[in-house]
Amino acid sequence: MAHKQDIKLATDAIVFGYEKNEGVSVLLIRRKYEPFMNQWAIPGGFIKAEESLEEAVMRELEEETGIKVNYLEQLYTFGDPKRDPRQRVISVAYFALVKSSMFQEIKASTDAEEAAWFNIHALPKLAFDHKQIIQSAIERIRSKMRYQPIGFELLDKKFPFADLEKLYMSVLDREIDRRNFAKKFLALGILDETEEFAKPEGKGRPSRMYQFNKKRYQQLIKDGMNFEV
Repeated sequence: MAHKQDIKLATDAIVFGYEKNEGVSVLLIRRKYEPFMNQWAIPGGFIKAEESLEEAVMRELEEETGIKVNYLEQLYTFGDPKRDPRQRVISVAYFALVKSSMFQEIKASTDAEEAAWFNIHALPKLAFDHKQIIQSAIERIRSKMRYQPIGFELLDKKFPFADLEKLYMSVLDREIDRRNFAKKFLALGILDETEEFAKPEGKGRPSRMYQFNKKRYQQLIKDGMNFEV
């Protein structure tokens, strides 16, 4: 008679934060218990019988870090048989990209000893297969940014165009053709010029301030807009 395998379903939350002077970071928790006690990991845990996947990932994120986000997008299902030393655990991962300055009041609890932001280029040793999960999420965000403008929640309400360029270069982790980028982005009609100017840095000239046209942006998304950086 075959042995009945006990399979658990878990969920993980990869929350990336962005600040223009610090680049991209990811929110991690330090585990309080074995396995991988005291190692850093992505917030997450087992799903309760009465919960949906979305309810579980939001609960785990809030319990372990003290923060709430408005939306998490499903990334991928990770199911390597050896990814958890305790037993067979399949994890459904979700990700979000937020303005990290909005989430500085983080507070670890339940099975998390500590919670903190880490720059994606200076990650600590991670538990389980969480390094792979984070890399998958980074690749998804970069892929998404290449064909779909983002930035509403990551920039100030009004911003100089240079801040939008800095956002893209930081997340994509490469230089961009600034003239071509500006031409493409302005042609979309999702940026409105304002009458305000940003204070110049050093001896530079004041820069025109822009703001997103959310209605136009949402219509382009609905129409299946194609945008490539």
